[in-house]
Amino acid sequence: MATPEPPPSTPRSRFGFSTIPRKVRWIVFSNAFGAIGFGYLIVFITAYFPEIGVSSQVVGLLLGAVGVSMVVSAAPLGIYSDRRGRKGLLLIGSAVLPPSILVFAFTTDVKWMVLAALAAGVGEGAFLSSWNAIIADQTTVEQRNVAFALSFVLNNVFSGVGLALPFSFPFIQGQTGLSSQTVHVAALVITDGLGFVMPVAFYFLLRDYRETIRTREARPKGMDWKPLLKFSGINGLIGLGAGFFIPLVPTWLFLKFAVPDTWSGPLLALSNVTIGLAATVSASLAKRYGPVRAIVMAQGLSTVFMFSLAFVTNALAAAGLYMVRAALMNMSAPIGDSFLMGIVAPEQRGLASAVNSIVWRLPNSVTTIFGGILMAGGYYDIPIFLATAFYVASIASFYVVFRHVRPTG
Repeated sequence: MATPEPPPSTPRSRFGFSTIPRKVRWIVFSNAFGAIGFGYLIVFITAYFPEIGVSSQVVGLLLGAVGVSMVVSAAPLGIYSDRRGRKGLLLIGSAVLPPSILVFAFTTDVKWMVLAALAAGVGEGAFLSSWNAIIADQTTVEQRNVAFALSFVLNNVFSGVGLALPFSFPFIQGQTGLSSQTVHVAALVITDGLGFVMPVAFYFLLRDYRETIRTREARPKGMDWKPLLKFSGINGLIGLGAGFFIPLVPTWLFLKFAVPDTWSGPLLALSNVTIGLAATVSASLAKRYGPVRAIVMAQGLSTVFMFSLAFVTNALAAAGLYMVRAALMNMSAPIGDSFLMGIVAPEQRGLASAVNSIVWRLPNSVTTIFGGILMAGGYYDIPIFLATAFYVASIASFYVVFRHVRPTG
């Protein structure tokens, strides 16, 4: 009697990413094109601008303008996403961002830079209102943690490539005789050019994707908004605290330790790679301890390392502590995204992404402006103390409110 052959096993990648639907994986991979340019833009604004005489107040203003614009646009765009579909909004958002970024390559006039920042904020609002939702709509509860982890890993690794570029600039200048300004601007143009690939890739990947759009009469009545508002409100405390310091880390390193962008950029790049590697275990961490405890553990340890930055006396120690802080804090991000998508109704996901981004970014944008003002006044460590206080309040509140909640959808 013949022995029956065992059923073929499903191939799995090392980190379980093969469980993600193929189309979702390609969508996530396509986002990496824009991440490179965005990563370099961060160091261009926060580290290179101060080197050429742009004040930290203007740097904070630009970052704040992006955030405020995103906040104003995200809610209506989130409602549109839920009612009319995510695909068109994702395409529009990904198409608006590259030309907005390009403006920074050609002017340091505050008026034009603020206008570009406002346009970029609208593009980001459109993108954020559709990105998490379009991934969640095409994955099951079991696949979602891994899908968001992959998205987070790739975004951080490829933005890290952009952040690392300034490390090569002294060599390029020495070999070519080009000025620092020429090399910096050329790098922004080239990396931003990659961002134009993103909407094209999304168009081809999503052209056959058919969304189920419910009519007004078919939409469920009496949705429970409490989980979304609680989650977003608590998460907003993190955004409030982070704004004082995190977006301005390259500026802080330059003002306190005279670290130029040729070193702070690669530091952020290495940090992003560390973040990406740490995020690969986020799904396993959530599975072992549950999403709430996993988030609290990662964020709590991160806060300890952030607080310690106020007491370092040299740039090397600051770099090491910041990398550990960033890896731990951002390890919780994909778990949080997946958790939110699982505690709200599918018909709320676009608006939920928008509201969560708004409640995080609005206070974050405001406090970034204040963080820049404090650093310009020579108060380099006060932003760290303020950030720590709000982090502690958020982490404690999150555990108390959600410790018994489990994702269902």
